[in-house]
Amino acid sequence: MVGKFPVITLCGSTRFKEQFLEAQKRLTLAGNIVISVGLFGHSGDDEVWTEGTKEMLDDMHKRKIDMADAIYVINVNGYIGSSTRSEIEYAIANGKKVLFLEPEKLTESYDY
Repeated sequence: MVGKFPVITLCGSTRFKEQFLEAQKRLTLAGNIVISVGLFGHSGDDEVWTEGTKEMLDDMHKRKIDMADAIYVINVNGYIGSSTRSEIEYAIANGKKVLFLEPEKLTESYDY
C-alpha cells in the first residue's frame, strides 16, 4: 500500500513501557507512522538521569510532536504527569490532534 500515513507521537509516563509498546504496535497496524520515546527512564533506562540528558530528551520529544499530525497520550488509570501535561499543552498550542488511551479518564484528570 502506498499513501499518506498519519504520523502519531506517543506521550506519557515512561513507567508505562508495556502500554507504549502495545500502542505502538496497534497504531502501526492501523496504518499510522508512530514516533515513540527513545528511552524509558521510569522503566530502567538509567541513562536518562545523567546530567543534561532528561532536558535533551524532553526537547527532542517536542520536536517529535512537531513532526506529528497527532499525539496519543498513554494515560493509564487516567495518570497524566507534569511532563506529559506540558506535551499536551504544546501539541494543542501547535494545532495537533490529541488522542488518549483512556478517554473516559480525560474529564477527571485534564479539562479541555
